[in-house]
Amino acid sequence: MRLFRSGEIIGIAADTLDFALEASEETHPDEYMGLLRGEDARNLGLDREGTVVTDVLIVPGTESNPVSATVQTSMIPNDMRSVGSIHSHPNGVLEPSDADLATFGNGDVHIIVGFPYRKSDWRAFDREGNERQLDVLTVDLADPESFFDFTQEDIDSELSEK
Repeated sequence: MRLFRSGEIIGIAADTLDFALEASEETHPDEYMGLLRGEDARNLGLDREGTVVTDVLIVPGTESNPVSATVQTSMIPNDMRSVGSIHSHPNGVLEPSDADLATFGNGDVHIIVGFPYRKSDWRAFDREGNERQLDVLTVDLADPESFFDFTQEDIDSELSEK
């Protein structure tokens, strides 16, 4: 079983990109890093096949400084929705470094966000480090707070089904 799914990544949700740009700016002058997760485009109401990047997963224990960010690999969840990675370059350079290329092997899309973190200050790359097209898509994403929207009755009902 692969940690990262294959399939065409057709775009990134606008809200997800906004989140990553804001998080990168808040982390500045240190690098920001996360893993990208995706959702089937049809589940998001799009009439096309492929995967849309919908989430940025922040891995506990990630360490960063102005020139690098390191993920604790033992903390990466086994998530079949994982599609790649995202990190910032506080120096504003939107090209992958040799260290970046060494981490691009897992996943189909890797995003670099650069200072000053405007909507145009990012690029997407494939696993070999070649720049690739990644459309910004306006889709309705689930409210992250809805994950916590349940009652004891809901828990009891789910437990009784097992």
